[in-house]
Amino acid sequence: MTQQPAWGINLSKYFLIPQRVILAIMGFLAILNAYTMRISLSIAITELVVKKNHTDIDGEAAVCLADDMDHGTSTGGTYEWSEELQGFILSSFYIGYIVTHIPGGLLAEKFGGKWTLSLGILSTAFFTLITPVAIKSGGATALIIVRILMGLGEGTTFPALSVLLAQWVPLNERGKLGALVLGGGQVGTILGNLLSGVLLDAFDWPIVFYIFGGLGVVWFIFFCFLCFNDPTIHPYIKPSEREYLAKELGSLGRKENLAPTPWKAILTSVPMIALVCAQIGHDWGFYIMVTDLPKYMSDVMQFSIKANGLYSSLPYIMMWIVSIGSGFVGDWLITRNILNITNTRKMMTGIAAFGPAIFMVAASYAGCDRLAVVVLFTICMGLMGAFYAGMKLSPLDMSPNYAGTLMAITNGIGAITGVITPYLVGVMTPNATLLEWRTVFWVAFGVLCVTAFIYCIWASGEVQEFNDPPPRKDHDTEERGKSSDKEKQKH
Repeated sequence: MTQQPAWGINLSKYFLIPQRVILAIMGFLAILNAYTMRISLSIAITELVVKKNHTDIDGEAAVCLADDMDHGTSTGGTYEWSEELQGFILSSFYIGYIVTHIPGGLLAEKFGGKWTLSLGILSTAFFTLITPVAIKSGGATALIIVRILMGLGEGTTFPALSVLLAQWVPLNERGKLGALVLGGGQVGTILGNLLSGVLLDAFDWPIVFYIFGGLGVVWFIFFCFLCFNDPTIHPYIKPSEREYLAKELGSLGRKENLAPTPWKAILTSVPMIALVCAQIGHDWGFYIMVTDLPKYMSDVMQFSIKANGLYSSLPYIMMWIVSIGSGFVGDWLITRNILNITNTRKMMTGIAAFGPAIFMVAASYAGCDRLAVVVLFTICMGLMGAFYAGMKLSPLDMSPNYAGTLMAITNGIGAITGVITPYLVGVMTPNATLLEWRTVFWVAFGVLCVTAFIYCIWASGEVQEFNDPPPRKDHDTEERGKSSDKEKQKH
């Protein structure tokens, strides 16, 4: 372990919060910013496009009537984009998002997660800031290109954070600090929806992109000065925390002689396949809600833009509360030996899949009962929060050495649903009616249940054999050379 500078030890006395908690907070804010920038378009698009006219279908209301409490429904904008085109615009972000997952994980494992994460967020912030210019100058085509470029920047977020957490967070704190960091997605969605509704109600639509893009730049500046790849190179970590982490984590520094990624072993691992399935199911349901819930609230429930922002954010408030709470419960179950890591992850994942599947479909049968719809969607997303103490932590459990790669594979494959689901929703809801949306939720029900069932049978929370593959060949050669020298000395 390298010697800590004297100035760093003196400076560490002024930090009341442990550095691993500061890293977790900054990681939380990284995901928060990533999500606000990602979903800012989901509500803004309802103010960009021309609103549809609806009629009743087969005796059932195609959409709900406006309610006095909303002070008028959203009026829409001037762009005549079809539902299918809107679906493609919303999904285009994930085209870029998929591409940089595995490269991001590999770069983070080789060079550390700090710059892989921060530069990715910074590039996303830049493209968020220029989104209004792109829309005004190039319409849908330019918007799609900018969204793809945003996705390229943001694709490194989860793999890089997994590497950082593996270097900083001890096993007995992994549930709560991991849930804190990953909970940034829910808080980002809450703020993204809530603030977008308020801002769009008071100002013109470009303000949303300027605010969220600007906050991303501010986060980048603070992160660069506060966070480091691992405790060994952190100049102003308290010596006591450094020693504690050395004891709990074993080896603090990244392994310089880490063997090449054992791709075959990882991709043929049954627990890994089960994890990927769970990720696909989670993302299928999650992306429908994140990307398209504001459209459902606007097109079907006929909420005003301000009410849309409020009611679209409520489910994620509950999801965030449950994600944090489930992290503490998961750690408690493991440390008290009530359940082992594997069964804890399976239990949390089951709750987070079967529950939302049921309540999502139930919300579509609540019709135009606005209170019931909001309550059911809130319960739906609340239960989904248990994912973050379940399968979301499996990459850290299964392979601390290759956590970035595992997170990149699972999150990258899961993100394919981010391309599929918004576009599929656009295709399945050409008239944006209640009956069409009900079919969307039934499909999500099936995907969530089947994938969770696979995870609950074959998943594992134990360190896998591929975590410690045979060392590099040059290392073997060096060892053989040493043995040979010893033999010569004997003779």
